[in-house]
Parts: sequence; structure tokens; C-alpha cells
Amino acid sequence: MQGVPSTFPSQRDAAEFRLAAHRPGVELYRAHIVRHAFEPHTHDGFGLGAIESGVERFRYRGADHLAPADSVVMMNPDELHTGRAETEGGWHYRMAYIEPDVVADVTGEPGWWFSDVVREDLPSARRITALLDALWQTREPLAFDSLLHELLSLYRRHAKVPRKASDGAPSRFAPVVDYLHAHLSQRLTLDELAAVAGLSPFHFLRQFQAQHHATPQQMLMAFRLAEAKRQLSRGEAPAQVAAAVGLADQAHLTRAFARRYGVTPARYQRALRL
Repeated sequence: MQGVPSTFPSQRDAAEFRLAAHRPGVELYRAHIVRHAFEPHTHDGFGLGAIESGVERFRYRGADHLAPADSVVMMNPDELHTGRAETEGGWHYRMAYIEPDVVADVTGEPGWWFSDVVREDLPSARRITALLDALWQTREPLAFDSLLHELLSLYRRHAKVPRKASDGAPSRFAPVVDYLHAHLSQRLTLDELAAVAGLSPFHFLRQFQAQHHATPQQMLMAFRLAEAKRQLSRGEAPAQVAAAVGLADQAHLTRAFARRYGVTPARYQRALRL
């Protein structure tokens, strides 16, 4: 079955990706997950989608959430999250991962942000599912962009503009996050990151985890895999990608990528060529 990686424990698990050649920064995804548990990972873009059936349990911003059938999902960029089935039959869902600059370009409003991650809203969820299916099926650029605009219009009432941090101030660890992005291929130390923040090592570790609901190592791995996903989408060889993002080898990339995105790097690249 297309989109089912060899690492999935159940043959009922399936995940597929699709890109629009004319619209960089938009990635479509559809999946049925029964047994696979996604490790903490991030996406460059907003994760906007709907649950078609079943229930998903996931951890996001330090809290556990349930997303039942006919609920709307709204994830902010670069937020670590997990995912697993809460019901025996798993869950079917569709998502669009849309980078912030694309959202700003389509809507004319930079700085979108969502405070809620899940809302139960049957009419909106059904319409979003239909739009995501239409986006998947169309090969006409004009039709794709029109559907994309309609999709974002549905999410506008949930969005907060401009984006504000929860405490009303920029994160004090923004330089550390930038440093992680800039040094993905390197072996970093706690002392090194703490020096960027101007704190003692373990005080930094405690404060960073309280702010981001993840350790610096978890955040680094999420960023590494997000960058690996970008490079794979450009057609780079998995072995070269693994080295570029600081992973031990191609096997390490394959395991880590499948745990976070539900497909192996090779299957992901094959899906994008369809």
C-alpha cells in the first residue's frame, strides 16, 4: 500500500504527502494511523486540518489533547507535538502544512497565531475535509490557489492577528532557538547553549523546558528532522541529508524520520514525485 513505511507496526497504517509544484510552502498530507506513535516533531508551517474518523491523542505545548471525529486542528509552526490513536480503529485525518509567509501572502495578514489547537465543529470539519480532498485532487494551479484561499478563510475566525507570545513578550530563548537552527549538523553541549542564553547550564535546561515544554535535545532533533524533510523534498539523497543535519547515518535518518512523519525518507520522496 502506497505511503506505508516498513517501520509501521500495523499494515493498516498509511500516510501520504503531496506538494504543489507552483506553490512552495504548502504540503498536503492524509493518513490513517492505528498503531504508530509519532515521536515529538515539528513542521515549518501551520498544521491545519480535520479528523475524519476515530480519535487522536497528542501532546502539544505541554498538555495532552484529544481530537475526535469532526474536529478542526490548528497547530502553530515549530511547535513540538506527538500523535497516537486513542481508539482501537485508529484515526483518519487530512492536513495542510502551510508556511507562515504563504499564509501572509494569501490572506494579506502577517502574524497569524492560534491559541486553541482543537475545536469540535462538525460543519467546519466537514468543509475543511472536502477542501483538503479537492486540493489533493486538483492539478490546476488556479483551482489550487482558489481552494487554498477558501481554506484559510475558514480558519480566519480562529486566528489571532498579530501573533503574541503567551506572556506578552518575546521568548527569552529566541537566540537559543536561532542557534539550534544554525548548528543542526554540529554536536552541541548544554554549556554552549546555556552561554547563548547567559545562564548556568542546568538553570538554563530547567527554564528552557518550562518555556518550550521540551528539552533542548528534543527541540534540536525536531529541527534536524524538519530540515531533513525540506532537503528530501528538493530531491537530495537521504545519505547526504543525514550528514547535513547531524544524524549518524542514513539508517538513523530513516528511523527518526519514520517515527516523526509516518513514512520513510524514500517513500516520502516517491510520494512527492507522483
